[in-house]
Amino acid sequence: MTELTPRGLDWPGLMRAGMRGLHLHPQQFWALTPAELALMLGVEAGPSAMTRNRLAELSARFPDTPPATDGAHTS
Repeated sequence: MTELTPRGLDWPGLMRAGMRGLHLHPQQFWALTPAELALMLGVEAGPSAMTRNRLAELSARFPDTPPATDGAHTS
Protein backbone atom coordinates (compact mmCIF):
# COMPACT_ATOMS: atom_id res chain seq x y z
CA MET A 1 0.00 0.00 0.00
CA THR A 2 1.17 3.57 0.51
CA GLU A 3 4.58 4.00 2.14
CA LEU A 4 6.61 6.89 3.39
CA THR A 5 9.71 6.91 1.21
CA PRO A 6 12.72 9.21 1.07
CA ARG A 7 10.87 10.99 -1.75
CA GLY A 8 7.78 11.63 0.41
CA LEU A 9 4.24 10.34 0.39
CA ASP A 10 2.68 8.52 -2.55
CA TRP A 11 0.07 11.19 -3.20
CA PRO A 12 -1.40 9.56 -6.34
CA GLY A 13 -1.84 6.31 -4.39
CA LEU A 14 -3.35 8.14 -1.43
CA MET A 15 -5.72 10.04 -3.72
CA ARG A 16 -6.86 6.80 -5.36
CA ALA A 17 -7.41 5.17 -1.98
CA GLY A 18 -9.25 8.16 -0.57
CA MET A 19 -11.37 9.16 -3.54
CA ARG A 20 -11.95 5.79 -5.19
CA GLY A 21 -11.70 3.48 -2.21
CA LEU A 22 -13.35 5.62 0.45
CA HIS A 23 -15.51 7.62 -2.00
CA LEU A 24 -14.34 10.93 -0.57
CA HIS A 25 -14.92 14.13 -2.52
CA PRO A 26 -11.69 16.04 -3.28
CA GLN A 27 -12.55 18.71 -0.70
CA GLN A 28 -13.03 16.01 1.96
CA PHE A 29 -9.80 14.29 0.95
CA TRP A 30 -7.67 17.44 1.13
CA ALA A 31 -9.21 18.42 4.48
CA LEU A 32 -7.76 15.26 6.07
CA THR A 33 -4.31 14.95 7.56
CA PRO A 34 -2.20 12.00 6.37
CA ALA A 35 -2.68 10.43 9.82
CA GLU A 36 -6.47 10.72 9.57
CA LEU A 37 -6.46 9.20 6.10
CA ALA A 38 -4.25 6.33 7.26
CA LEU A 39 -6.63 5.66 10.13
CA MET A 40 -9.63 5.66 7.78
CA LEU A 41 -7.83 3.24 5.48
CA GLY A 42 -6.91 0.97 8.38
CA VAL A 43 -3.20 1.39 7.67
CA GLU A 44 -2.29 2.35 11.20
CA ALA A 45 -4.04 0.63 14.04
CA GLY A 46 -4.32 2.60 17.24
CA PRO A 47 -3.33 1.14 20.58
CA SER A 48 -5.56 -1.64 21.81
CA ALA A 49 -8.06 -0.94 24.55
CA MET A 50 -7.00 -1.37 28.16
CA THR A 51 -8.40 -4.63 29.56
CA ARG A 52 -8.94 -5.52 33.20
CA ASN A 53 -6.17 -8.10 33.02
CA ARG A 54 -3.70 -5.59 31.55
CA LEU A 55 -4.66 -3.01 34.21
CA ALA A 56 -4.13 -5.59 36.97
CA GLU A 57 -0.77 -6.52 35.48
CA LEU A 58 0.34 -2.87 35.34
CA SER A 59 -0.98 -2.19 38.86
CA ALA A 60 1.01 -5.11 40.23
CA ARG A 61 4.12 -4.02 38.38
CA PHE A 62 3.81 -0.32 39.25
CA PRO A 63 1.88 -0.04 42.54
CA ASP A 64 0.55 3.33 43.69
CA THR A 65 2.45 3.21 46.95
CA PRO A 66 5.39 5.40 47.83
CA PRO A 67 8.74 3.64 47.96
CA ALA A 68 9.94 2.57 51.39
CA THR A 69 12.51 4.89 52.94
CA ASP A 70 15.23 4.02 55.39
CA GLY A 71 15.31 7.53 56.85
CA ALA A 72 18.39 8.61 54.93
CA HIS A 73 18.18 11.67 52.71
CA THR A 74 19.75 11.75 49.32
CA SER A 75 20.69 14.91 47.49
